[in-house]
Amino acid sequence: MAADGGSSSLQLPCVFSPKSRQYLAVCAQDGRLRIWNTDSKTLHQEYVPSAHLSATCVCIAWGPCRTVKEGPQRKKRKSEAVQVEEKADLLAMGTAAGTVLIYSTAKGALHCTLDGGHSGGVNCVQWHPEDSLLYSGSDDTYIVEWDLQTGKTRSKWKADRAAVTSLCVSPDGKLLLSAGQTIKMWDLDTKEIYRKFTGHSTAVTTLRFATTRPPDSNGLYFLSGAAHDRLLSVWQVREDGKDKNSVVSFTLTDEPRHIDLVASNSKEEAVRLAVVCKDGQLHLFEHFLNGPCKKPLSPSCTVQMSDTKESPMPIPLLAAALGADTRTVLLAYGNHLQPVMERAEINTAERHVCLTRDVQTSLSLSIETTVSKVKTPVVKSKSKVLVPGLPGHQAPVKGTTEKRKKDADTKEMSIEERLGEIDLSTASIEKGAPKGTASLQTDNFAVLLVQGLESSDASILNKVFQTRKEMVIKKTVARLPLPAVLPLVEELTKRLQGHPFTAVLMVRWLKAVLMHHTSYLASLPDLVTQLGVLYHMIESRVKIFHKLTKLHGKLYLLTTQVATNDSSNAVSDVDHTAKLVYEEESSEDDEASGDEGLHDDDSDHWDEDEGMEETMEEDKREQSDDDDDPDSRTESKANGDEDMEHENESEEE
Repeated sequence: MAADGGSSSLQLPCVFSPKSRQYLAVCAQDGRLRIWNTDSKTLHQEYVPSAHLSATCVCIAWGPCRTVKEGPQRKKRKSEAVQVEEKADLLAMGTAAGTVLIYSTAKGALHCTLDGGHSGGVNCVQWHPEDSLLYSGSDDTYIVEWDLQTGKTRSKWKADRAAVTSLCVSPDGKLLLSAGQTIKMWDLDTKEIYRKFTGHSTAVTTLRFATTRPPDSNGLYFLSGAAHDRLLSVWQVREDGKDKNSVVSFTLTDEPRHIDLVASNSKEEAVRLAVVCKDGQLHLFEHFLNGPCKKPLSPSCTVQMSDTKESPMPIPLLAAALGADTRTVLLAYGNHLQPVMERAEINTAERHVCLTRDVQTSLSLSIETTVSKVKTPVVKSKSKVLVPGLPGHQAPVKGTTEKRKKDADTKEMSIEERLGEIDLSTASIEKGAPKGTASLQTDNFAVLLVQGLESSDASILNKVFQTRKEMVIKKTVARLPLPAVLPLVEELTKRLQGHPFTAVLMVRWLKAVLMHHTSYLASLPDLVTQLGVLYHMIESRVKIFHKLTKLHGKLYLLTTQVATNDSSNAVSDVDHTAKLVYEEESSEDDEASGDEGLHDDDSDHWDEDEGMEETMEEDKREQSDDDDDPDSRTESKANGDEDMEHENESEEE
């Protein structure tokens, strides 16, 4: 039976073997499978798949413990064939490439590889409790039933519209639970849907049967946990089919990562549950499943671990297994690469228990006593192993394990030397260059950015963040794996608080992150606390911006006024004296003769013309006195009008 129904790709699988809990199987960040002995606290075996990072191990499930006599033919090769004791042997590993690897701990080698069933990555694997069958769920939305006697697919059917993220086989082996976001129960004989359940708003990562009762007695219960969901939901399989919603829920501090339970065989027996959360805490529950319960149930005991320093730091718990006694719990904590295992006595009467451990001393002890004989498969010279990080980065592996040991002794290049060889500063996307160069550069940027964030290396991060090209920034952020998004945002927040010049560059990166990964960030439950600093910083700067714009406006007005005053002083005073004066030299006789001529030509308008002539004469006189005085013109017009009136009167007389 698997210790966790299905694992999301963000999580590293860590599973105890069934029954005796003798082994702990862990797939660490380096892609290697390590099997630890929980009794001797030492490394029992290590397995390196031939192309382990082209097909990262996503999920692990231990096969059921069996004796050699009862087991199928594939188990006859075991070295302990004389012993009758049941032991955990086979281990199924689902990979991101869509294959399932079966590893044998007895042989210390790969038992077989199951491929050709899935076109997408395998998210979950589950063993049948009795028959030599294995079930796998994939991103391609299909469930495959594998026959381990032949190593081929026995049947395959479409399970959901979305990816199948979790599976669980009932204790009697007749029913199969599958989940993407909705949960379905399948009859394994007919491969038809037996029941449907509402499920969760996010991808279901864990499915476990909580009782061993038959489904027609209203006593069959199972529980489910989902990504970013702090509740474990319990569902009841009812005879009347009115079972779409959950009946009980258990409250957690974070999303569940590892679940171990002791199933209930009757109504009088309580279900015991141990849940390790993403935040590294362990929650213990004990509950009698008998119909719905409205209020969410809080844990009977919460266990945390910390180190023995003056300012204690929390130690994350990786996995927990319940013992036969209610007080004993087998714990695995620390790092996936070097976990520490311990059988701890926990006082379950207390609501909160904090265990203090000196991890460094425990680590050094376990390293000293580790088995020197680590079994690793021989890698052929032609085969290639992918480098950690993003797909597309290949590094050939040389020869056998002996050659590999020699290579390990030689001095490795430092990160600075690697950066110098890559020479990011000169790497640019040229216009004439082929399309591949841009993607290669963004690949390098994305890998370096992840490495820099993980190691907190300022030199790597400075190299990456110096780029000003929008396209490179967008592609780098788009290629970034999801677990690196939040650390990137935190790093950008730190840098935004620095010099304004660097802040301008950081805003471009932040904009690209928000454009590409908004949906992921919105799905995080504690996003407000994690982005609180950024939010307050932006808010304070926006408040100051309003005042700055006012100040900018006032300064602009002042500067423009000063500039205009300076320019007016620079220009010399305007000379108001006339540059040119024109005087008419004609005599009065000429005017009179001219008037007569006009009178003869147009006798009807004589009065008006005479008045106009007089007005013009006065205007000219006024102009010679003061060329620019407008008042004199209006007066002259008024005088002209008066003269016209007098002349009109004399005409009438």
